[in-house]
Amino acid sequence: MLENKIAIVTGAASGIGLAIAETFAKDGAKVVMADINEAKLNEEAARLGGVACKTDLSKQADCKALVDFTMEKFGRVDILVNVAGLQHVCPIDEFPEDKWNFMMNIMLNAPFYLTKYVWPSMKENGWGRIINMNSIHGLIASEFKSCYVTAKHGLSGLTKAGAVEGGKYGITVNSICPAYVRTPLVDGQIAAQAKTHGITEEAVVQDIMLSKAFVKKLIEPSTIGEVAMFLCSNAGQHITGSLMTIDGGWTAS
Repeated sequence: MLENKIAIVTGAASGIGLAIAETFAKDGAKVVMADINEAKLNEEAARLGGVACKTDLSKQADCKALVDFTMEKFGRVDILVNVAGLQHVCPIDEFPEDKWNFMMNIMLNAPFYLTKYVWPSMKENGWGRIINMNSIHGLIASEFKSCYVTAKHGLSGLTKAGAVEGGKYGITVNSICPAYVRTPLVDGQIAAQAKTHGITEEAVVQDIMLSKAFVKKLIEPSTIGEVAMFLCSNAGQHITGSLMTIDGGWTAS
């Protein structure tokens, strides 16, 4: 299905980004894997047969360099998956301004810049798939996550705007909006909350993280990889501007 397609996946050294890169690579895509963690990135790229490109997505110049690198190596970009992100849990009045700017650069500005830079290649070839790794926090809000929620809502808007502009060029733009996915980031949150609340990690998962979901399981990264694959397949060719929710029913009530 993705044989010889050229894909850029950010945040590809671990978690969701790695799962998507692995899914694409298994299906025959040539995957350019971008991340700031160079050692882990090189290790995983070697394992998957991908191409590693160390990238600091907080810098516009690095975003352009990533696309330029891919164009020089392969001559085109068919798929862009914007995954890289981070969280900082903090009340609004205590939120550090430098942290706010850093998170916005990675989670909202970088997806815009990368979309802008891959657009001409996709437009010229009459085919492109852009997937923005979003969150249910691109649809709803939670306390103490003002920056994360703001960035993800912005990503929802960028997804819709890209879909409106890209359709006539064969470019689809979609967001995947999951609830909690079992990643190293979430594992760290589980351990921290268990310590803070004086409860077991299983209690954190069931009583806090999954309290609003009806399917009481954390989402596996491989599931997100399969959904991303679907959006790039022929079956997904008419899906664009979608905020695809994978939340165990959280936002249904």
